Amino acid sequence: MDRPAWAPEGVDMNRASPARMYDALLGGSHNFEVDRQAAAAGRELVPDLPRLALSNRAFLRRAVRFMADAGIRQFLDVGSGIPTAGNVHEVAQAIDPATRVLYVDIDPVAVGHAASILNGDENAGAVEADLRKPDELLSRARATGLIDFDRPVGLLLVAVLHLLQDEEHPGDMVAALHAALPAGSHVAISHLSTAQRPEAAARIHEESTSGIGIRFRDRAAITEMFTGWELVEPGVVELPLWRPESERDLHETPGRSLGLAGVGHKA
Repeated sequence: MDRPAWAPEGVDMNRASPARMYDALLGGSHNFEVDRQAAAAGRELVPDLPRLALSNRAFLRRAVRFMADAGIRQFLDVGSGIPTAGNVHEVAQAIDPATRVLYVDIDPVAVGHAASILNGDENAGAVEADLRKPDELLSRARATGLIDFDRPVGLLLVAVLHLLQDEEHPGDMVAALHAALPAGSHVAISHLSTAQRPEAAARIHEESTSGIGIRFRDRAAITEMFTGWELVEPGVVELPLWRPESERDLHETPGRSLGLAGVGHKA
């Protein structure tokens, strides 16, 4: 298999990646055949899976605009995936060009592509780090000089915590990041959930051949991840129901979303 010019050396082109599968579902071009096959397998199980990806992306943009309106001028996007149209820096810097954004991902393809599109933007960058090692992640974030941890931060944990298994204690990862951020910071979390369509969630969880462990959680477990944060209205709700701005945000039919989302504030 020929290695595309955008793929870093050492990347396993025979193993699916969540970031590249998500890119494939969104119609992107920075993915391998194994990622497209895994995305196709997911669509066979749940045909409206691409709508979930679009719905999640739309939530991300709304959450960024909400935080920017609240005065946030620096964003830490953990598990950012491969930047596509409507990237965090594009949304935030349209409001204030001086806004700083640091993308963080474990996938070198995602980090490499982010770095390439950010070339020339001194207020945005990307680093490779693992959410399961929050101390190391925070150290790498500080080393970039982009994020001032003495000022409020917009923490984005969008479609990443469901990649952690229960024994990896994702709530502890959120708590560690919460402890490192000052008052006035915000967090946005989206997560695959069993709340609306338990049968579809079970099909993806049990029958997926991608080799990626995806953990669907119920509303209570997802809400618990906001421990220490003050939830803003409307709380933890279906993806399309978190402050939709127009009909274009309703990629999924309310009552059928496979994801829940919310935004919290650190007092």
